[in-house]
Amino acid sequence: MALRLPTQLATPVNLHRDAFSSRRSFAPSDTLFSSFPSFVSSSSARRSCWLPVVRCTAQQTGPVNLAPGTPVRPTSILVVGATGTLGRQIVRRALDEGYEVRCLVRPRPAPADFLRDWGAIVVNADLSKPETIPATLVGIHTIIDCATGRPEEPIKTVDWEGKVALIQCAKAMGIQKYIFFSIHNCDKHPEVPLMEIKYCTEKFLKDAGLNHIIIRLCGFMQGLIGQYAVPILEEKSVWGTDAPTRIAYMDTQDIARLTFIALRNENMNGKLLTFAGPRAWTTQEVITLCERLAGQDANVTTVPVSVLRFTRQLTRFFEWTNDVADRLAFSEVLTSDTVFSVPMTETYDLLGVDAKDIITLEKYLQDYFTNILKKLKDLKAQSKQSDIFI
Repeated sequence: MALRLPTQLATPVNLHRDAFSSRRSFAPSDTLFSSFPSFVSSSSARRSCWLPVVRCTAQQTGPVNLAPGTPVRPTSILVVGATGTLGRQIVRRALDEGYEVRCLVRPRPAPADFLRDWGAIVVNADLSKPETIPATLVGIHTIIDCATGRPEEPIKTVDWEGKVALIQCAKAMGIQKYIFFSIHNCDKHPEVPLMEIKYCTEKFLKDAGLNHIIIRLCGFMQGLIGQYAVPILEEKSVWGTDAPTRIAYMDTQDIARLTFIALRNENMNGKLLTFAGPRAWTTQEVITLCERLAGQDANVTTVPVSVLRFTRQLTRFFEWTNDVADRLAFSEVLTSDTVFSVPMTETYDLLGVDAKDIITLEKYLQDYFTNILKKLKDLKAQSKQSDIFI
């Protein structure tokens, strides 16, 4: 039967750049979301925060009866954001476990051939162009959404407008399950546009009536390689802050494994889970660990938190630097006196996972440095063997 998409799918939201509400009230109405208050102050930030209001005019879509069409196999999944740090691990894990994997990838000059080489099907679509989405969902049972916007584009384009369009399409086309990756503590930082958008998307997904699992994440171990490990080995500057923030980094391979355990557990439907690593680390502790494993000191350049705050306020004066300011706001949270971690005992029990099977940051970085230093040693030996002496 023909499926009718929401009438306002092409323009799902109005997101104003000049104000974003720090109060989130979701009164029931004919729409999935009611309008947010235009201007309120953020008590958590202890100052007035004038942030852009998220206004969603998305219409509620009723249940879709797909019978008597061809049944959709529970093993058919669509991974959105498949080329990212987490997305590619989701794809690898899904393929290893026998799922039929389709990857939604934006058209790009360099095709994502590695996904095809692994055995996935790649389809071109763009969340910022809602009309390209429906065809990618045909025959799909589950959507795993780990997409986020590129650094050079406005946060709202993919992370809000694109996600609203995707969720609306999923509802209209009868997708059976939707897994959304969010950020830990996003509900506690309405002054940060990215975190506020993540929280609003969580609410939007819940109100859409889809079977879903929301997974909040703290940080990826993989991100520490480019940020600390490689610069130390190359004797380049390592950027840090003077803040005592602690982050419980987790290997994306472990995140992917736990995700599919939760996906197969029907008792997880509608759950909000938070995945965190075994221990929370400060920036200085991570740098010290990398120095020890690399066997050399780091050239650390410390950026005071006060400088980040001043830079953020300065960029707010110019319209063309608003997106920079939004990202600096997120950086400011990461460099504040905050702990991005949660106890995982209950989550492990729910998923039937042994905590000993989750890799620690020490082990992850030790394996990395051992492999890299061995390769450097082998390359040095090969270089000596190729020398010609006369």
